[in-house]
Amino acid sequence: MHPLIQADELNARLDEIRVFDLRWSLTDPNHGRAQYVDGHIPGAIFVDLDTDLSAPKGDGRHPLPDVDVFTGTLGRLGVERGDEVAVYDDMAGAVAARMWWMLRAIGHETSRLLDGGLRSWTDGGLPLEEGERQAGSADYPAVDGFDGVVRFDELEDRTVVDVRAHERYTGESEPVDPKAGHIPGAINLPIRENLDARRRFRTTAELGELFADMGEAPIVSCGSGVNACHTALAMILSGRPMPEVYVGSFSDWSTRDLPVTEGPNP
Repeated sequence: MHPLIQADELNARLDEIRVFDLRWSLTDPNHGRAQYVDGHIPGAIFVDLDTDLSAPKGDGRHPLPDVDVFTGTLGRLGVERGDEVAVYDDMAGAVAARMWWMLRAIGHETSRLLDGGLRSWTDGGLPLEEGERQAGSADYPAVDGFDGVVRFDELEDRTVVDVRAHERYTGESEPVDPKAGHIPGAINLPIRENLDARRRFRTTAELGELFADMGEAPIVSCGSGVNACHTALAMILSGRPMPEVYVGSFSDWSTRDLPVTEGPNP
């Protein structure tokens, strides 16, 4: 199934698709739910990045939960194995892509991201619903684990693509992690490069050119394993297979006794 869904298709199929709102803010843990209550796509259920899609402790700021915990969360959200799922946020997919990727990583191939996020919905003049929806329950079957996950000690001799903003990659700015800079050898390709001027994903040809020099098996990394999923999706759109994801990313790397490189070069 194509990883993106457009607003007009989603609107036409709201009764067929389970929709999830993943708005979130690094500086305000209450932002996403408050925005959701003020107005969301009709029928959408709110999902919290910090509590629903991350473990309390682990590698990095947003460690993956145990897969059994995640499938339990899916059941609590009313998701069944064959359901088509659409996810969105207000950041052109930079956060919602985490849930899209987690679903794909457990083999749930019918997960899609709303191209352009909530803005594409409102720009199309489509309605919003106020208040909070409660999800029905389901029994999501057990799975073996998340595919395509790598740890800090599996990066050697691999192409690591750091998708953070350039000033964080160079070390000029570091608002949250204990060290500034990047993993030695990592190249920088900020996630904004995945998008066009409308903040929709670029064409297949444009993305293919963007990722042309990535090698055969790149690993995507970011600050805490969230934005990297956006680039994983972009790579699929370009015609590449799903890349592996360093979920701990720089928030994990920078807390270990490991070297860090500053400046614009890998």
